[in-house]
Amino acid sequence: MWKREAGLSFIRLTSWLLHCCVFMNLVNGYSVKNCTVRGSLKYAQNINVFCNKRYLHFIPRNIPDKATYLDVSDNVIQKIHQEYFSHLSNLKSFIALHNRIREVEDGAFSSLVALQELNLAFNKLTDISGGMFQDLRNLTVLHLNDNLIANINISAFSPLISLRKVNLSRNHLKQISKVQPLFSLPQLQEVHIGSNNFSSFQTSEVSNISLRLKVLDLFQNPLEVFSVTADIFPRLDNLVLAFIAENMTWDVQDKSYLQSVRHLNLSGIQLPVEKITDLLQTFNSSLASLRLHSLGDVKVKALMRKVCLISSLRFLGLQGNNITSISKDEMQFCTQLTELDLSNNGLNSVPAVISSLPGLQFLDLTFNHIKSISRVDFANLIQLRTLQIYSNYVSFIEDFAFKDLKGLESLMIGSNRLVLNGYFNKVLQKLTILDLANNKLDSVRRGDFESLKSLKNLSLPDNQISFIEAGSFDGLTNLIFLNLQSNKLSQGSIKDSVFSKLPNLKILLLNNNYISYDNQKPLDHPPFQNLRKLKRLNIFSQGHKGMRYLPSNLFKGLRSLEELQAENLNINSLDPDTFTYTAYLWELDLSRNELLSLTTRIFLPLQVLKTLHLSKVGLQSLDFLINANLSKLHLLHVSTNALSVINETLIRSLPTLIYLDLRGNYLSCDCTNAWFVNWTISSNDTEVESAYELTCNYPDKVKGHKLLDLDVDSCNVDVGFFCFISTATLVSMTLLGSFLFHFLRWQVVYAYYLLLAFLHDNKQQRKPNGLQYDAFISYNVHDEMWVMRELLPQLEGEQGWKLCLHHRDFEPGKPIMDNIVNGIYSSRKTICVISHHYLESEWCSREIQVASFRLFDEKKDVLILVFLEHIPSHQLSPYYRMKRLIQKKSYLSWPEPGEDTRVFWQKLRVALENKDSSEMEHPLAGI
Repeated sequence: MWKREAGLSFIRLTSWLLHCCVFMNLVNGYSVKNCTVRGSLKYAQNINVFCNKRYLHFIPRNIPDKATYLDVSDNVIQKIHQEYFSHLSNLKSFIALHNRIREVEDGAFSSLVALQELNLAFNKLTDISGGMFQDLRNLTVLHLNDNLIANINISAFSPLISLRKVNLSRNHLKQISKVQPLFSLPQLQEVHIGSNNFSSFQTSEVSNISLRLKVLDLFQNPLEVFSVTADIFPRLDNLVLAFIAENMTWDVQDKSYLQSVRHLNLSGIQLPVEKITDLLQTFNSSLASLRLHSLGDVKVKALMRKVCLISSLRFLGLQGNNITSISKDEMQFCTQLTELDLSNNGLNSVPAVISSLPGLQFLDLTFNHIKSISRVDFANLIQLRTLQIYSNYVSFIEDFAFKDLKGLESLMIGSNRLVLNGYFNKVLQKLTILDLANNKLDSVRRGDFESLKSLKNLSLPDNQISFIEAGSFDGLTNLIFLNLQSNKLSQGSIKDSVFSKLPNLKILLLNNNYISYDNQKPLDHPPFQNLRKLKRLNIFSQGHKGMRYLPSNLFKGLRSLEELQAENLNINSLDPDTFTYTAYLWELDLSRNELLSLTTRIFLPLQVLKTLHLSKVGLQSLDFLINANLSKLHLLHVSTNALSVINETLIRSLPTLIYLDLRGNYLSCDCTNAWFVNWTISSNDTEVESAYELTCNYPDKVKGHKLLDLDVDSCNVDVGFFCFISTATLVSMTLLGSFLFHFLRWQVVYAYYLLLAFLHDNKQQRKPNGLQYDAFISYNVHDEMWVMRELLPQLEGEQGWKLCLHHRDFEPGKPIMDNIVNGIYSSRKTICVISHHYLESEWCSREIQVASFRLFDEKKDVLILVFLEHIPSHQLSPYYRMKRLIQKKSYLSWPEPGEDTRVFWQKLRVALENKDSSEMEHPLAGI
């Protein structure tokens, strides 16, 4: 079965060479070793290849020609060679950050004529050569930050005529002259050269002509001189001078040289207050945004009075300054501000000065120590649109504290210590977003949100809500998003009366609660029956013992539902009508449930399904999908199951499949998977996730080998060669038989009888082994109801036989095939329950095959065939083993409805009582 190193015949070698020729042009199929492909190889748009986190030393050679995005991040690549990209003329983005790249060959990227983004950050580059970026005329974004670059060839950036953004931060350049060629690029708009140990920045060293630069980032450089002596930055909008040295000389000869700067970042700057004040005077007429993060309480307060005098200032960032309080004097002249960031400080209360800033539209107070909110804290802030107070210690809000926030649209007050106590009554009429996550809410009552008529997004996760009163969300007719995940909700908490007045709700998150049901019976009042516009529902991971059952009409009313996340619910079966109400569902996740058997009928209503997740559900076969008519299915996730064979019929039944995840299954590496192996390698339509990493589980001799190493040539039957061998053998046997009959006839007859005598004597001397069961029952899961209701009570209950059943007697954790063999050989008899489903089942075929081998080996009457339904002879023709058996053996047929079954059970008793009869003395003869 596996590839041999020597001894191939001429015909086999020829076949192998032809196979190679056929697949030589298919190396750019979907199966890329150590990579994952996203997109369709039939079309050139958006083919993304991900080879990240694979411990690669080299860039894979078989990347699809049409790839537009390639990510090889987080590997151990040390050098980029010229031949890597010779066929990737369509590539637009190449990401190789977090490797160990020390060298890039000249011209290595020259074939990437369409490349727009190149990211080589977080590597070990020390030099940029003159030919590194050869022919990259369309490159617009270049990331070289976090390397060891100390030298740049003067002509290195010359080919980059379209470059707009470059990041060289955190390297070892030291002298601004080394990046001077950058500034001569005609389209350059954004330069990041922070943390390079520059001691000066002087325009005379950069350029003598006007530049198009809009962003200049010089953060964390020990600048001793910042000198602008010419008007080369007429379009500069954003200047970053964060964390620069304390002794820098600021030399801007004319304020007009920086008159276009609107955004200035002086965070962590070490200059004295006086020098910072002088510096700010340069921007008095233009500055709109100023960041003064991480300066410390004393320095920032000393600057506030000066800063507030900048009439054009609209945004002030004071994050991370350990401010505990702010007096009115310190910010009394900041009335022009529209945005104020006071996050990550030590404020114990909302500063009183806030209410004197009536123009504020955005206020950030997150990550402080605020314990309460009074009614005067936000007085007069009628223009405020966004208020963020999450991650504080707020446990009390005074009545009408939000009454003046008439224009507030977003209130983020999560991660505090609040309980609902009428805080939102008759206020916040224009609020659209309310976040109360991670507070102390234990219930939701009628009227809590009734006044919030404009609310669209309500987040209440990570609380302790166990009760929701009927009508609690009444009035929220505009609500689109409702998040109730990670609470203590139970079945009784999600009645239909809770959601009855939410006509526009589109997303409902109920996962990680304690919702459960005792059976699959229809509910009298399905909870979601009024949510006709809901598109996404999350109910996964319910606590305690999980949801356990999905009532057959649980999803009634969800006629617009598109996405359902129902994984990890501890359910082991689904009612066939479960998805009758969700005809427009396009993504369904049932992973991590013990759904050992699924039927076709369950999926028939889902005719527009595009993504199906069935990972970790214990599946042994995917045959239920064959007739489900999932003609639009694109992604199928069935990892970590017990699948052994993927056949052509299954794949052909999913015509639009573009992604298949089979990782962690028990795949058979024999000819039953030969077609699948060929298809995986050659298909340009479907990607098999980590195809080259799929391993064999059966047979034992190849366990652990790679599936794609299977020698599929050995599975191909050469008809001409087979006919030649058969004909030659037949002629030889005929000649040999004629010779023996003519010359050695009596000697052969004597030898035959002598052999029979020997076998008979040997059989008499053999002692029978102790057997554990009277009969092994081989049946299909669709016939399980007949076995459990008819066969088991009669044979074990009435007649007292001990039977071996799959679900009851198989040893957990043991390979299925081993369990089947042990079960058959530990039983005196094997009863095969035959039906149409049985004939179509792969596992049933294996069971009857093992039983047939035992029949041939022991020559005992160990096989009993029971037909549950009439199957014409012509329908048995495809199942040659079964047809051969019934031609040689008698069998039992289950009586038609209404007929007496006593004769059937008596005949079956006789067959089981017969312990030592041979195949010739069959006890069912004549039935």
